Amino acid sequence: MGAMSWVHWVIVLAVVALLFGGRGKLSSIMGDAAKGIRAFKDGLKGEDEVATEATTAKPLPREKDEARS
Repeated sequence: MGAMSWVHWVIVLAVVALLFGGRGKLSSIMGDAAKGIRAFKDGLKGEDEVATEATTAKPLPREKDEARS
């Protein structure tokens, strides 16, 4: 009951072959996932900068005639 039969070994070998077989399938999948995470983080940084600029009050530029008065 606790031992693995030949069917279990075939399934395990098939899964290993799918994950590690071929020309770096697993590494290319991980690379794509890393690119997606990096893009997500960059998108969040962009939203933070926009929110900070919106909450920060900047004085309006004065015209030259008003500054001399």
